[in-house]
Amino acid sequence: MIDLPLSALEVSIVEEGATPADALRNCQSVAGELARLGYHRLWFAEHHHSPAIGAFPPVLLAADTAATTAAIRVGSGGVLAPNHAPLTVAEQFATLAALHPGRVDLGIGRGPGTFHEPTARALRRGAEPATDGDYRADVEAILGFLGEVHFGELPEPWLLASSDAGAELAASLGLPVAFAHHIRPDNTPRALERYRAAFRPSRWSAAPRVLVCVEAVCADTEEQAAALARPMDVIKAGLLGGRSETAFPTPATAAGHEFGERDGAAVAAFVAQQARGTKESIAPQLTRIAEATGADELMLVTPVFDPAARVRSFELIAELRAEAG
Repeated sequence: MIDLPLSALEVSIVEEGATPADALRNCQSVAGELARLGYHRLWFAEHHHSPAIGAFPPVLLAADTAATTAAIRVGSGGVLAPNHAPLTVAEQFATLAALHPGRVDLGIGRGPGTFHEPTARALRRGAEPATDGDYRADVEAILGFLGEVHFGELPEPWLLASSDAGAELAASLGLPVAFAHHIRPDNTPRALERYRAAFRPSRWSAAPRVLVCVEAVCADTEEQAAALARPMDVIKAGLLGGRSETAFPTPATAAGHEFGERDGAAVAAFVAQQARGTKESIAPQLTRIAEATGADELMLVTPVFDPAARVRSFELIAELRAEAG
């Protein structure tokens, strides 16, 4: 059984045949259901110029969810520091935390949030991609400005990481780390080992804290889970193969997709490190990931086509947590 806190990452899928406005409404409805199901946190990802994911600012989605729910923590997973002025990030999240004390997280990440180079340059106002030094300076500036604003209770900062470098930066700054196992699972064990070994206590965290984000698809049958996960497998095959994003396919479209030998092997290797299946079969998979990583908390990302199916997946996994007491 799952005895760790469970949280969720929302990526605001724009389904084939739908509009970004539809994705936004789906995001709102799923958020309400996650709050009802007792999930600990709900974070929103930052993406831009994607045919599959809505370009909705995490701070706005977090604000809407905080205003329409009572207890679930809300935040960014993450706000991408190179795209924003550090003072603006600090002011936005400090304001949100003052309006909703004890409920706001500021997850900070590095990537541009897009594969579209003109969009990436526009976000950076024409500047080149951030270096390691630029990124560290941005994160330090955000934390510094958080310490200077006086709006009330501050948000809880987290650093998103998918590599050794990100984990080591979190450790050196004394931040809790949210590791993107759903993006680079091969990096997870070594990066978290380095994080724990190098951690320096800070005002933000007295000891290492690890949240691990896992791609999880749960359904009432194994066949349903496989069918629900297949559209994301199609997207994932393209990303793993270095190709640009496509629209998020329907289950029917995805069912007719034929994977080449290389794509099929890459997707299978990735899936083997995530979690999917029925409630009974997914429990040991999530337990294995939690034990292997020493996670203090699991965050689930469930990129499936139908929001009702997405909620059902979260519901089934929440039942595992409830059964564990």
